[in-house]
Formats: sequence, C-alpha cells, structure tokens
Amino acid sequence: MTFLLPDADVVEAYRDLRSRTIALVRSTSESRGRDLVPHCPAWTVRDVIAHLVGVPEDILAGRMDGVTTDAWTQAQVDRHRDDSLQQLADAWTDSVASFDPVLPLIPAPVNSQLVMDAVTHEHDLRHALGEPGARDSSAVRVALGWLLDMAENRSAGTGEDLRSSGIAEFDLLRVLTGRRSSSQITALGLDGPALVALLAGSPLKPPNDSIAE
Repeated sequence: MTFLLPDADVVEAYRDLRSRTIALVRSTSESRGRDLVPHCPAWTVRDVIAHLVGVPEDILAGRMDGVTTDAWTQAQVDRHRDDSLQQLADAWTDSVASFDPVLPLIPAPVNSQLVMDAVTHEHDLRHALGEPGARDSSAVRVALGWLLDMAENRSAGTGEDLRSSGIAEFDLLRVLTGRRSSSQITALGLDGPALVALLAGSPLKPPNDSIAE
C-alpha cells in the first residue's frame, strides 16, 4: 500500500506552492525578515526563505552530500545571509527555468518529500507572519501522502488509521511534521504520546511545549 500521489500531481503541487510562497515573500516587509519563526526557533523568517531557495539551488548544483542534515540546510542559510527578502524572491524566481525541467525527473518518494519540506515551511512562515492561508492546497495533500507512508513504514497500520481518523488534512500535516506538541495532538483526538514516539529521532520531532496557532 502507498499513500503517495501521482508524480504529475507532485510536480504541479511544488510549482503552485513555489509561486504562492514567492508572492508571500514579495508582500513581506524587509523588517519582518528578522522575526523568529516559532516552529523553527533557530531561524528567522529570512533564514527559512533562504532554505527554501537553497534546496533547488543545491539540487541543480549536485550539492547533495548530507542532504536533509542540519549542516546541509545551514549552508543554504549561510549562503544567503546578506540577501534581502526581495533578493531571495528573485533568486527563487530565477531558478525556475533551470529547476522545472529537473523537477519531473526527481523520483518518488523523494519528490513528495521535497514538497513536504517546502509546504511545511510555507506554513511555518505563514504562522510567523500572521498570514494564514492555503491550508487545503494540493501541496498539503502531496505532503500528507509522504507522511502517511512514513508513518506506515514506521508502524504498520498507523498510516491507514490516521487517514481514516476524520482529522483535517492540514492538522495531520502539522502533527506529522512535528509542529504540534503531545498535548495538542491529544486535543485533536489522536494518541499524542504514541505519535511523539513515532516521530522520535527524526527531524520531525514534535516540540515539548505547545506553540499557539
């Protein structure tokens, strides 16, 4: 069993979320770039955007050693340390012509994981900026497919149980990407301690303390 969406849907979801997030960046004042992002407490708004810009840059440049590690993502942040938000938006826009031909060639499930990471940070930014929206996007559905696969692989039956739980897709996305504490997960009607244990040891580990939405 797989929960992954078709590759064509994955490609379109990434393109949509990229356009949407670039527009969000362009509408954000430069002063907000220094705001801390509660779901990524080591990063500012500018740092999160630098990561989103840096991922396609690294894929195109073949800089994949240590992919998904803290060192890999921090190098992206450091590379764009002096860029303004508008420069970051320009850099991401400029990458489209080179990255779009490559995007359909990224195999499953890595392509869905790419969308999962990007849409997670889209909503981290929206939370930090007080700009909620796009909670029913195609990227949310693609990301959730990857996350349910991950949950199923870690604990047989968990993916199907979560899919049939009746919990909104966006809430499941935030639970499974470590954006909800155990008490917040429990408040949704899920087994908070069990899901915290499921995500332990991964980059998606839930916070100890709840972050208000």
